[in-house]
Amino acid sequence: MLNLLIFVMRLLARMPLPWLRAVGHGLGWSLWHLARKRRRVVTVNLKKCMPELSESEREALAYRHFVVFGQSVLDRAWLWHAPEALVRQRLRWVGDLQALKQPGPLVMFAPHFVGLEAGGIAVSLDVPGPVAFIFVGQSNPAVEALVRQGRERSGNVRPYYRHEGMRQILVRIKKGEPLHLSPDMDFGRSESIFVPFMGVEQAATVPSLSRLSKVVGARVVPVVTRMTPQGYDIEVHAPLSDFPTADLAQDTLRMNGSLADWVRTMPEQYYWVHKRFKTRPEGEPGFY
Repeated sequence: MLNLLIFVMRLLARMPLPWLRAVGHGLGWSLWHLARKRRRVVTVNLKKCMPELSESEREALAYRHFVVFGQSVLDRAWLWHAPEALVRQRLRWVGDLQALKQPGPLVMFAPHFVGLEAGGIAVSLDVPGPVAFIFVGQSNPAVEALVRQGRERSGNVRPYYRHEGMRQILVRIKKGEPLHLSPDMDFGRSESIFVPFMGVEQAATVPSLSRLSKVVGARVVPVVTRMTPQGYDIEVHAPLSDFPTADLAQDTLRMNGSLADWVRTMPEQYYWVHKRFKTRPEGEPGFY
């Protein structure tokens, strides 16, 4: 099974990018029509976060999301299996890459846009490391092996898994190992606090960006990945000033506010297929 998956991905990796993106568009179209439960999740998320749009505008945006989602899935073929020179050609750094190479503890805030995988590959190729990543394991062993092989192709990745806890990660960050962190998902009540996000007043949000950076004294640099016709732009934003503070909730609110600004610049590319608001305050009905 694993060998077959690798064989197919290596074939796809040989395709010119416009051709592969066309196939990815077809995959997105198929998911739009077949994955009805996930389509409803996207629709609910957009209704909650972008109420100013009409129903037809939200539907068009949801469809575009499925398209870029399908394209990003197939882009993993070349990200994981194309020659490194080709991968570098399609990954463009925007902003000050040197902000990620300065000495001292570093946490990269890397939100869940569809280009997150590409951004992670770019970081592993160009940021001195090893670089720490926190992954969620795959239930299928063959898929897990495929994913790990692709993500760790540079030899500069230090993989950690959420179930392993944070102790090792904290020790490594203090010693100067950069951390690539994506805390903008709903990981349940026990790990979250409720702060606003894109008009939803009570959004369960993991406050790990503030908490981790405070414990290890790390600077926080946002790294946002944007899909383009040529591949992906990896945007390095200015380090967060006066962050973290003593107020965990205000820090997390600030994180969500910055994320919302980036989402509005490319709304179809945020990871709307995730049940971002599945955890509700006690007594409040669910959204989905």
